[in-house]
Amino acid sequence: MNTQYKKGVLELCVLSMLKDKDRYGYEISDNLSKSIDIADGTVYPILRKLKSDGLVTTYLSEESGGPPRKYYSLTELGKSTFENDRAEYLEFAKTVESMLKEKTDEKE
Repeated sequence: MNTQYKKGVLELCVLSMLKDKDRYGYEISDNLSKSIDIADGTVYPILRKLKSDGLVTTYLSEESGGPPRKYYSLTELGKSTFENDRAEYLEFAKTVESMLKEKTDEKE
């Protein structure tokens, strides 16, 4: 898949994964890589940016019995940003799909 397509939506995908529950970095990366082909380490710069933008907060948890894990949680700003960006993206995707279908239909 064209990497430019992925760059535009990875941040939204990470926010989507955090909307229902807090997750740690590896869990986000692992789950995301099952659906989208991403390189190792792709998610961590996104998480740092989301934190610096105030969209997520972090906390350490030792629940796993191993070393503490850094969990990411959406802030209220993160939740509203996700909802706004999600709506914009879905409308954009619908427009692009419509344009691509029109081009296909014109050839027939």
